[in-house]
Amino acid sequence: MRLFFGLCFATALGFAANTGKSAPVTFHKDVLPVLQAKCQGCHRPGEAAPFALQTYQQARPLAKAMREAVLTKRMPPWFADPHIGKFTNDWSLSEAEVKTIAAWADQGAPEGKAAGAKPNPVFTNGWQIPQPDLVIEMPEPFDVAASGTIDYTYYILPTGLTEDKWVSIAEARPGARAQVHHIIAFLREPGSQWLAGEPVGKGFVPKKGGRGGPDGFLAGYAPGMLPMKLRPGQAMLLKAGTDVVFQMHYTANGKTAKDQSKIGVVFSKEPVKQRVHMMQVQNGRFVIPAGADDFPVKAALTLGADVELLDLQPHMHARGKTALMKAVYPTGEEEKLLAIKWDFNWQLNYDLPAGKILPKGTRIEGLNTYDNTPNNKFNPDPKAEVRWGDQSWEEMMINFFRVAVDVNVPARSLVARPTAAPKPAAD
Repeated sequence: MRLFFGLCFATALGFAANTGKSAPVTFHKDVLPVLQAKCQGCHRPGEAAPFALQTYQQARPLAKAMREAVLTKRMPPWFADPHIGKFTNDWSLSEAEVKTIAAWADQGAPEGKAAGAKPNPVFTNGWQIPQPDLVIEMPEPFDVAASGTIDYTYYILPTGLTEDKWVSIAEARPGARAQVHHIIAFLREPGSQWLAGEPVGKGFVPKKGGRGGPDGFLAGYAPGMLPMKLRPGQAMLLKAGTDVVFQMHYTANGKTAKDQSKIGVVFSKEPVKQRVHMMQVQNGRFVIPAGADDFPVKAALTLGADVELLDLQPHMHARGKTALMKAVYPTGEEEKLLAIKWDFNWQLNYDLPAGKILPKGTRIEGLNTYDNTPNNKFNPDPKAEVRWGDQSWEEMMINFFRVAVDVNVPARSLVARPTAAPKPAAD
């Protein structure tokens, strides 16, 4: 989510020649271009932000709030250690950019000359992505209760595709943002026995389950996540006859709501050279003691093929504190890929520059820590012993990462299988 606080100005704070006075910073000259590039994707009618920032009249009353937010580094929401890794979606502000925002507010937030200002961009109505080629939507609204525990609700939604398609862009959009904690859109390919016997097109809490699990991941939503936009030549495969399975996590907040979430996808318009897969290191076997701080939970896997690493996305709940992901190469060399302070309210993904190759045999390790003390203001109950669970007062340790491989590499080869120990020789 690109919020208005996350402004990245091309023009740093300057000074008028020989006067010692700050050069004027105006809305139309200095601020509006940044709002257009960084903020209006969310700050426009119908999007996630609570107000629009498309005109001076909309932005002017917020100048002091913007100043306070960037000076205290409360905004923009970015939690990666700047000394570990480089990320293409890093919207943290430089010192000069913070000074520019502060100067505009300190100078009384002047409007400047509107003549010659670049027009606001024209957005696709209802999406942050180009007009989707396919929209997959819950067929009827789900009634979100005002209170109580709401079990994970699933929807099996046929795509209706009669031929294989390659997806280069995807966006999950909640209908009731205040109550939707997350959306995960899984793939169920033809012949799968996962969720066999469950209804199609209607919400349900899984009981039968069936054999196996999902065949992949299409898109997701959590606070702070941006739409998936892959690089030219990269795409995710959506096979003919595949169902998309929504996993909906609702959180009661005291108000009833109706949710009708959807996912839009854009098909690749060029030859696909690399297939993209979502992978994860996960540990569900942990017990966080009551009152524990910096409690560590680890997970790892070894790659069974050469891959290009695209992004990283740790996932925890309210007791999460930090997350570290690193690569241990076949040579034994180690590289830290990402280190973050966890904020449950902003579940960001961290996009890497093109060309980050991890060779076959690389071990991906995750180390997450948890704060189950009263010092954690988000802690539901510091006296409780905490285990894995779906609900926000329980915990998870899933560090997602997306990779791209040659289209001819089978998905089953991406994770190296443990080799059996040799049997002792017979006497």
